[in-house]
Amino acid sequence: MAIETELKFRVPARHLGAISRGHLAGATTGESSRSDLLSTYFDTGKRKLKRHGFTLRVRRDGDKHVQTVKSADGARFGRGEWETEIRGDAPDLGKVRGTPLGPIASKKLRRKLRPVFETSVQRLTLPIRTRRSQIELAVDHGSVVAGDRASAIHEVELELKSGRLVDLFRVAKEIGRKSQAELDLRSKSDRGYALARGQEHPVLFADTIALDDDMSAGEAFRTVALAAARHFSGNADSVRHGDAEGIHQMRVGLRRLRAAISLFSKMLTDTGVEGIKAELKWLTGELAPAREIDVFMKNNIEPASRDAQLGRGGKAIQREFSKRRDLAFDRAGKAVNSQRFRALLIDVLKWIESDRATATKGAKIPVAKFASVLLDRRIKKTRKEGRRLDRMTPRQRHKFRIRVKKIRYATEFFESLFDGRGERKRLARLSKHLKKIQDALGSLNDFIAHREMAVDAALHAPRRNGRASAFASGVVIGREDRAARPLMAAATRDVRALESI
Repeated sequence: MAIETELKFRVPARHLGAISRGHLAGATTGESSRSDLLSTYFDTGKRKLKRHGFTLRVRRDGDKHVQTVKSADGARFGRGEWETEIRGDAPDLGKVRGTPLGPIASKKLRRKLRPVFETSVQRLTLPIRTRRSQIELAVDHGSVVAGDRASAIHEVELELKSGRLVDLFRVAKEIGRKSQAELDLRSKSDRGYALARGQEHPVLFADTIALDDDMSAGEAFRTVALAAARHFSGNADSVRHGDAEGIHQMRVGLRRLRAAISLFSKMLTDTGVEGIKAELKWLTGELAPAREIDVFMKNNIEPASRDAQLGRGGKAIQREFSKRRDLAFDRAGKAVNSQRFRALLIDVLKWIESDRATATKGAKIPVAKFASVLLDRRIKKTRKEGRRLDRMTPRQRHKFRIRVKKIRYATEFFESLFDGRGERKRLARLSKHLKKIQDALGSLNDFIAHREMAVDAALHAPRRNGRASAFASGVVIGREDRAARPLMAAATRDVRALESI
């Protein structure tokens, strides 16, 4: 088995030529080679291989056919890879013995395999020597095709053949600065599967995280942090295309990564962490107005625009907030199109993979022990603080909600470590009540933001609609105020329920 340690970038087509010339500071390049690669990816109709974390590919390179099995390695960003030369362009499952795919490679599976999509690329390969490392640069130009759907491929891959990760990331940053290259943590197979579903710019949701009992806390942090990084970065295209759910999921991915940094903070070193936190906070802030206005529009403004009682006032505030939503979505799109965002992606992955980030004694303890102690401590503190929920100020409630949210994320991060029936039932009950608390307090927090937006819109409404807009805004906020009391009661009930878990 080989472990691929590679970084893949999407690059504007106009910059591919410059990268192909390989002019990199402090690096020497060898002789380039070119090849035409046609790769067909196979799976069952129900996507059994994908569900198990595998890809099965047959690649034609000249007269050769090479079968490749790949599997994700959750603890690192590298992937396991098993290659075998075969005869013909159909998979040979007899050749997958000794790979993780072997145990499920039955005759039944063989009968159900079929082509799902294919990639066709012209590849230029260039060996690079920099400092103590040997890196292979590959420039791909082509397309991925699934049925009658197709999407262009303009990519650059950097694979560390030998040497140090720090050199790989240094070359990556230089390429990023020169060519607007954007780190893409999705594989070609991810794009192919999405295209086969008819989703060229799919919204990416959080993956289930699988931790092993024999992992250290440091290894677990890498697994969790990488999953969160894939989650938020994988929604960049949907944000660019103004997809409200994509914006929400990018924010969720960012929150999960920030929560992981907080939960594992005692075992992380100070090396680079404050800079990473600052950049994650910046991006979260750039996305926040779009999410807040979109929720307000869907839940309050659009129903108000159809309310005959509000008349032209409802229509007026709908027009006003539609403009504001467009501006907020444009702001989110500009953020993910910026050099700052592209640099953030590389810096985040470099920091996660740095051995110095987890060079503490705490990082070496078994993750099961770490998780048990962390959950017990945080749940106990939340129970204690929750007893005064009805006396908290809005700001204190917001901070309490954040603490609740971090525990809920922790239950998702560590769920795979609790395999006993009783443990899993307890964890499920805990997660259910935490979600209800989070949702209720989140709505209360939204009400405060909505009030500020509504007041501002009424004060700045055009003169001809001023009174009507103010009236409609008042009605909308009044309806939210009436909903606040039952939400607070619901949150209080679920906080009390934590005492019995």
